[in-house]
Amino acid sequence: MTPTGPRPTPRPTLREALPVWARVAALSFGGPAGQIAVMHRILVEERRWISEARFLHALNFCTLLPGPEAQQLATYIGWLMHGPRGGLLAGGLFVLPGLVAIMGLSVVYVLHGQTGPVAGLFFGLKAAVLAIVAEAVLRIGRRALRGPVQVALAGASFGALFLFAAPFPAIVLAAGLIGWWGARAGLPDFRPGAAGHGGAGHGGATHGLDDAVPVGPAGHRQALRMLAIWGALWLVPVALVVALRGPEDVFARIALFFSQMAAVSFGGAYAVLTYVAQQAVEHYGWLKPGEMLDGLGLAETTPGPLIMVTQFVGFLAAYRDPGGLPALLAGILGGLLTTWVTFAPCFLWIFVGAPYVEALRGNRALAGALAAITAAVVGVILNLAVWFALHTLFAAQRTLALGPLVLDLPVPESLDPLALLLALAALAAVFVARLGPVPVLAGAALAGLVLR
Repeated sequence: MTPTGPRPTPRPTLREALPVWARVAALSFGGPAGQIAVMHRILVEERRWISEARFLHALNFCTLLPGPEAQQLATYIGWLMHGPRGGLLAGGLFVLPGLVAIMGLSVVYVLHGQTGPVAGLFFGLKAAVLAIVAEAVLRIGRRALRGPVQVALAGASFGALFLFAAPFPAIVLAAGLIGWWGARAGLPDFRPGAAGHGGAGHGGATHGLDDAVPVGPAGHRQALRMLAIWGALWLVPVALVVALRGPEDVFARIALFFSQMAAVSFGGAYAVLTYVAQQAVEHYGWLKPGEMLDGLGLAETTPGPLIMVTQFVGFLAAYRDPGGLPALLAGILGGLLTTWVTFAPCFLWIFVGAPYVEALRGNRALAGALAAITAAVVGVILNLAVWFALHTLFAAQRTLALGPLVLDLPVPESLDPLALLLALAALAAVFVARLGPVPVLAGAALAGLVLR
C-alpha cells in the first residue's frame, strides 16, 4: 500500500540556498527576537527545510554560547544543511548587510555628523534607543525572572555595575558559578524553563533535512580540525597586529579587547553593550557616551546583529588615532578588524560545538548556569538603560566616589527638555502604541530633524 501524507521537502543545494539566506539577511531588522522570527517564518513555515523541533534544538544551543544568537542560529542551520560551507554562507551573509551599512554610515558620521540635518537625526535616534532598551529590560525580565532568586541575581548584577563599576566578565562568571552550583544541588530555582518559540510546528516527515543530517557527534578529529582552522583565523591576525604594532597601539587594543568581548558576551547584544560602553567610553576613551548612543541607533536601523555597533566603535577608535595612516583608511581598517574578531569566534563555537549539542543540552548543571546568567543579564541591561538615560537627558554628570562606591549622578541644571520630550514620546510609542523598533526609530529621527 502506498503511504499517504506529505512528501518530504528535498534538501536544497548550496546554490539554491544562497538567495534564501540573502533574503534572511536583508530582513534581519529588529534585534535577535525579530531576526529569529524571520528565520522561523522563512525556514520552518515557508521553505520547510527544518522542523519546529530541530529549529528549537538549534536555538537552545545557540543561547548557551557567547555572541549574537541569531547569527549563530543561521550558522548552525547552514551547517546542518551543507556542513561548514553552508554555515559560512549563512552566517557570513547574515553579517554582510550590516557590515556594509554601518561602515558607510560611520564614514558619513565622521565627515558630516555635526552638520544640522545629520545631528538632528542622531538627536532623535538617541531618544528612541532609550525607549527600545527599556522595553528590552521588561521583555527579558518577564522571561528570565521566575522567582526570588532570579530577581536577587538581577538586582545584584545591577548594583555591582551601577554602584561599584564591576567588570562585566566577572558578573557573567559569578552568575554562571552560582547557577552551576544551584543546579548541581538540585535547587528548583535553577531549573531552566523549556524554550519556546512562536509559530506552528510541522511534522518531521515533511522536512528532508531532518533525515539527511543525523544528530550526534561528528567525531573528535573533525572537531579538532575546526578548532585549529577557526582558532588560527581568529587569533593569528590578533597576534600579528600586536607583534607588528605593539600592545599599546590602537589596532592592537581593538583586536585584544574585542577578542576578549567575543569570549564573554553572554546574554545578547544589550548586555554586551554595557561592557563595551564601560570600556570603550570610560577606560579607553575611544568615543563619548552620546556617540555610543549614536552607534546603537545606527545598528538598530540597519539589518544584521545589533552587536555590529562594535564596528562603529572600532571605526571611531582608529579614525581618531590613525597611527600614521590616513584617518579614513585607519577607521575602515579598525572597523573591519573589530568585525573580524567579533564574528570569527562565532563560527568556531558552532563548527566545534554543534556536533556535541545533544550532550550539552542534556547537561543539567550547564543549563542551570545559563539560567542564572540570563537572570543576571536583566540587571546588566537595566544598568545600560539607566546609563543611556543619564547621557541622553543630561548634558553633564558628576561622579561620586566613596571607597569602592563609584556613582554617576546627573547635574540637574543640564537637563535637555527637548530630549526629555522625545524620550517620553518614544516610550509612549513603545509601551502604549506598541510600535516596533523600526517605526519608532524612524519617527524619532524625523522628530529630531524637525526639532534641531
